Amino acid sequence: MAAAQEASSKHAMRNRLFKCPVVLCNLGNTVMRCVRSFKKRLSRLYFTLTFMTLRAAAGAWVALLSIVLAASNFSDAATNPSPNIVLITLDSTRADRMGFFGTKPSLTPNMDRIAGESMVFEHAYAQSPCSVVSHATILTGAYPQATGMSEIGGTLHATLPYLPELLKVKGYHTAAFVNSAKLDARSGLAQGFGRGFEIYDIGNRLHAVSGKHQSAKVEAGREEVVRRALAWLEQNKQAQFFLWIHLGDSRPAGVAYNSSIGSSDAAVGKIIAALQQQNVGSGGPPVRASSGERAYPLYDKTAVIIVAAEGESLGAHGEDTHGIFLYDETIHVPLILKLPLTQAESKRRASRVSAKARLVDIAPSILEIAGAPVPSQMPGQSLLRIAKSGADQAVFSQSDLPQRGFGWSPLESWRASKYLYIRAPQPELYDLSVDPGATHNLAQSSKATLDTMASQLDQFDRHFSGGAGKKSSELSSSEMQKLASLGYIGLQKTSGTGGAVAGIDPKEKDKIAIANKVIAATMPAQPRPEMTIPVLNPIVAADPNIFLAQYGLGVALEREKKYAEAVKHLHKAIELQPDSAWAHYEMGTTLLKAGDFKTATTHLEIAAERLPNFDEAHLALAEAYDHSGRTDDAKRERGKSGTEIIGSKIH
Repeated sequence: MAAAQEASSKHAMRNRLFKCPVVLCNLGNTVMRCVRSFKKRLSRLYFTLTFMTLRAAAGAWVALLSIVLAASNFSDAATNPSPNIVLITLDSTRADRMGFFGTKPSLTPNMDRIAGESMVFEHAYAQSPCSVVSHATILTGAYPQATGMSEIGGTLHATLPYLPELLKVKGYHTAAFVNSAKLDARSGLAQGFGRGFEIYDIGNRLHAVSGKHQSAKVEAGREEVVRRALAWLEQNKQAQFFLWIHLGDSRPAGVAYNSSIGSSDAAVGKIIAALQQQNVGSGGPPVRASSGERAYPLYDKTAVIIVAAEGESLGAHGEDTHGIFLYDETIHVPLILKLPLTQAESKRRASRVSAKARLVDIAPSILEIAGAPVPSQMPGQSLLRIAKSGADQAVFSQSDLPQRGFGWSPLESWRASKYLYIRAPQPELYDLSVDPGATHNLAQSSKATLDTMASQLDQFDRHFSGGAGKKSSELSSSEMQKLASLGYIGLQKTSGTGGAVAGIDPKEKDKIAIANKVIAATMPAQPRPEMTIPVLNPIVAADPNIFLAQYGLGVALEREKKYAEAVKHLHKAIELQPDSAWAHYEMGTTLLKAGDFKTATTHLEIAAERLPNFDEAHLALAEAYDHSGRTDDAKRERGKSGTEIIGSKIH
């Protein structure tokens, strides 16, 4: 009530101030008529002085009005700081499973409700079908070429603008709560993701298992991650915050996909309910007098972004999960943007945006909402501007897992207008307006369109090739010398290919069936050696150039304490991908257990250098140094780790 009276008083004051110049202007007109009727009796001097007096008086009122309005606007700005931001990311979530896109019966009632008061981007696309790579794009606003991330490992380039770091500089409290072992910024594939976060809670625990330097990651469920995130929110609701909550695809084997979607939706519902129930003041949520709609103080001043990092094939085009192909099943993702009331119109209104949007557009959009400058290195567009203009834009996506993981050709795609073009050894072109499932390849019958799309993709590649991310993954001269001393001959500085049309097409023959088996055997957070070894042995026997199969088999054999066999497969894995820090780590720890301390040291030095936040790499290297009599070096490496050490052993 007090706030309403204050606003009414301010409005009345402004009206009185606006009326004053009008009254003066009318008074001036009256005087001017008097002057003209009696000009014979008034001197020109008297007329001039009268006019100047009136003009000066009116000017003074206008100046005073400007000062009052400026002060009022400053007061409004002071009471409306940059909004809070909650980013919710999902894994393996297809757009066509969302109720707000028409799925019947709805699997997502909670997201449907928030979509009803948000911008819903009907054609949003990921830049990669892989979780780690997509999250790097979301948090940096950069294309995969620039981030340097891969689904088999990588480190986010330190000079790349990073959303949490930019928001922290602006005064935001920053926290991340994730339940995916892949996104572990210390001991997972997301090296460098912790930059700018005051808290980066992975939601899992490392438990010692048989043997030294072994750990099993136990992923927390979505409920646990949400619980921990909301506990942090309760402690920080009075502050300005950026909160990232990742709800990973942690469904146990045998759980239906649609049930997993429902579980994610339930978790989103708990987050939204907590935001609406939190009250930064006293008492319960007030009722907005103008509409009778309940107001939620914290929710109303918070921007909420809900987006999936990638979809899921579910057997489409022969792919069981995701990571290889670039069709809509894995690239078309749900994207919702709920604006805070301070930036939205007076009423919450649902809006559907048909123009194409990209994950690369999310970071610059969040910075705009926060009132922070957008770095020039971010090539994306603001989602707010896309929604306002309705202008369509082309979408680039790529998958390097076929090349990095399997030795096949990488894939690139270009979505423009109604067409999908996939650059591969056997090019593909689809008219999605009549063929949404991408089943009828027009590459042979629509040559002109194919050439146009290919030319546009060529231009894009030339513009964004050679980024910092690519350079960060290259082997250094020192690393190459170390590996040469161990007998690794003919290694290249980087294992990437020069183009996207070289090598084996992942759609050839039984390639995707092989990929399905390898991914299923190696990608779980806790692969079981007794199941992995029988699957991978025949695959590497038929094709020894599949990195993921060699690596996964080597790790499984090491867990079974078959060190000599493990070393053979890990050696081949390093030949195939010499910049893989995880292959060097596994090789180093295996050799350490086998008693080859000198060779172990070389591999562990490379691993520790490339995984600076991974405690176990430093501890394993310290143990190798101890066995070589390098006590000072061992002490230095232990100093880089936060793990408690007793003697030279890891506990």
